[in-house]
Amino acid sequence: MLSRLSLSGFGGKRRFDDLTEQEVLALAISSEEEDGRIYAAYAAQLRAEYPSSAAVFDGMAAEEDGHRRRLIDAYQQRFGDFVVPIRREHVAGYYTRKPVWLVKNLGLDRIRDEAEDMERQAHAFYLAAAARSTDAGTRKLLGDLAAAEAGHQKTAAGLAAEHLGEEEKSTEDQAARRQFVLTWVQPGLAGLMDGSVSTLAPIFATAFATQDPWTTFLVGLSASVGAGISMGFTEAAHDDGKLSGRGAPWKRGLASGVMTALGGLGHALPYLIPNFWTATILAFVVVFLELWAIVWIQNRYMETPFLRAAFQVILGGGLVLAAGVLIGAA
Repeated sequence: MLSRLSLSGFGGKRRFDDLTEQEVLALAISSEEEDGRIYAAYAAQLRAEYPSSAAVFDGMAAEEDGHRRRLIDAYQQRFGDFVVPIRREHVAGYYTRKPVWLVKNLGLDRIRDEAEDMERQAHAFYLAAAARSTDAGTRKLLGDLAAAEAGHQKTAAGLAAEHLGEEEKSTEDQAARRQFVLTWVQPGLAGLMDGSVSTLAPIFATAFATQDPWTTFLVGLSASVGAGISMGFTEAAHDDGKLSGRGAPWKRGLASGVMTALGGLGHALPYLIPNFWTATILAFVVVFLELWAIVWIQNRYMETPFLRAAFQVILGGGLVLAAGVLIGAA
């Protein structure tokens, strides 16, 4: 048996249908252990900012640990003290879990959804495995595991009702939205405004001074990329987020840098078109869309009144655009 399992270390995987009842039970034990650790990690990640959600995941981790102990008791009664070392990655087609570091960096709602998917995947897999099994003992074992996973879903719902009432959920959702705005939207919006507006003058000045689309594109490309790099490093370096609560500096720097570059590239790319006036008219259209996108983001996420945001952005952008055109045509 152990020699067969050792094949997984060389890239091979066992088929689930080929596992013995002992191996299936050992696999269930290791799966419960891993899920319990994942829930505990979620709880630790959320505890400072979302204590009610952290309490839910603490409870789910405790439930997983209880099921693990019962599975170990059943294993000891049937097969002794040595638990076969088999894990999810050893079995072809077995459901997998996303790395904790990947999910926990995505926000509260994403973590909640991932936890729900974890229980649903385990339940569905055990049901499908039981339906394919022709051995009565294995079929019963898999059915019991499916029932246990269904019970986990009910337990999760009960824990959520106990620890996460409407008021607590609303408070945590508001905090999550605020964190999303501070970490991603605010620096991204600043970058988009800087990239869209500040590059208008050099790009359109070059365009009308040279009437050469390729030269205009090169100026726009260099201005956009340079501004993106500058804005990204500036945003990441000036605040580590520990006191301000604005989130990880690399996230803010990434949002600011990428959006700055995109803001400038939007009206530089049309100058890849060889015809000057066709490219310029298309660039004007792109500028109009960029400015309205800024207005929409300000209204949607920053709660700036729509008319005020439209007046500020369009007036400012129009003045910079006019300056570039006048300077280039002089």
